[in-house]
Amino acid sequence: MPELVEVELSRQLAGALAGRRVRSVEVPDPYASPLGPRALAQALIGTEFGLPRRRGKLLLLDTDGPTLALHFGMSGRLRLDGRTALGPLRYAPSGLEVRWLRFSLGLEDGGRLELFDPRRLARVTLDPDEESLGPDAATLTLAQLRSALGRGHRSALKACLLDQRRVAGIGNLICDEVLWRSGLAPSRPAGSLGETELHRLHRQLRKTIALLLDQGGSHTGTLTPLRRRGSRCPKDGSPLARSVVGNRTTYWCPAHQR
Repeated sequence: MPELVEVELSRQLAGALAGRRVRSVEVPDPYASPLGPRALAQALIGTEFGLPRRRGKLLLLDTDGPTLALHFGMSGRLRLDGRTALGPLRYAPSGLEVRWLRFSLGLEDGGRLELFDPRRLARVTLDPDEESLGPDAATLTLAQLRSALGRGHRSALKACLLDQRRVAGIGNLICDEVLWRSGLAPSRPAGSLGETELHRLHRQLRKTIALLLDQGGSHTGTLTPLRRRGSRCPKDGSPLARSVVGNRTTYWCPAHQR
């Protein structure tokens, strides 16, 4: 499922858009955008792309007109000029089928940008409210993390980390991996972390994101392949627990995550 890592890889692919102009806009699935194909075409045709950006799970394609924002949902994938940035996603069908095409831009040089999504959760918007998102998890400072968790905050630690208004970009797989590496229980109150634990969480968050980017996906962590009943912790051999935290299925090790 696309989390920060997958969107960052798509941002790198979209770097090839810089300096190119939009010739046509197609929206095969009207559900993909609240604006509709006519409004998107009027806003985008003839505009020139600058360098792409990312904030959390949102891919931001600036033009000399509006900013085109792509949200990948749970299974969206980007293709530019026939190339994709991602291999198969862990919880999505493999391959890119024509019937999954939700949005497409034809470019004046003959190239094409396409957004596919078998689950129909991907969305296309213009000029999004970027300030509604918290600081990006890949560049999060210790002070920003401390503020996001809030001293004395009673919500579950995992729920706070998944809240995109607090920290942008962390999804279910990254969160479980980071908490497992940090030795922190996902259900403990977010505001209960001591300063040493906060430093450890911050360090592991930055290290884990860098590692997953290098390995090519959020699903490449140590814990992810063990997200099934009966698995044991690869660190200490204890049985992994399966819980629901923040409305998300959660795998963790009660023996070392406290």
